[in-house]
Amino acid sequence: MDTIQVHDKKFKPYITAEQITAEVRKLADELSKDYAGRKPLFLAILNGSFIFAADIFRALSIPAEICFIKLVSYKGTKSTGEVITSIGLDAEVYDRDVVIIEDIIDTGRTLSQFLPQLEHQQPRSLKICALLHKKECTVYPIPIDYLGFTIPDRFVVGYGLDYDGYGRNINGIYQLEAD
Repeated sequence: MDTIQVHDKKFKPYITAEQITAEVRKLADELSKDYAGRKPLFLAILNGSFIFAADIFRALSIPAEICFIKLVSYKGTKSTGEVITSIGLDAEVYDRDVVIIEDIIDTGRTLSQFLPQLEHQQPRSLKICALLHKKECTVYPIPIDYLGFTIPDRFVVGYGLDYDGYGRNINGIYQLEAD
């Protein structure tokens, strides 16, 4: 893995594709065990989680359903502080086991604003599966039930994560080089 450039920024290797694959397999096995005999609804948060969600979903050994919702809170490398729903939920969640799939949780603002809306629809259970968590950035504590990696407060791209729309298709995860 070499240093890469996305727009005007340079990024260095951080988590390899192999490490991600192993962690996805572990999470999918845990989810399959925990939801055996049930048919959970996986709710993937777009755009960032689409690759992670697809890999998790393919690795499950249980019947499940998946749908997508788009919640936007980033512009460039910074959070805007506002959460906008640009594609809404189109599946019934009442009395369903729901697992939210998120690429990264940093401040927790996005989910802290979305979870009450979802809980209002009375799912049987509601769990969160995140690939990455920036624990030191947490302002709105969110219970993460299934977590891949805890990372420092560095901006990252790759494996679905982007910098102004680019970098999502990069294998592995790269972190912003220090200036």
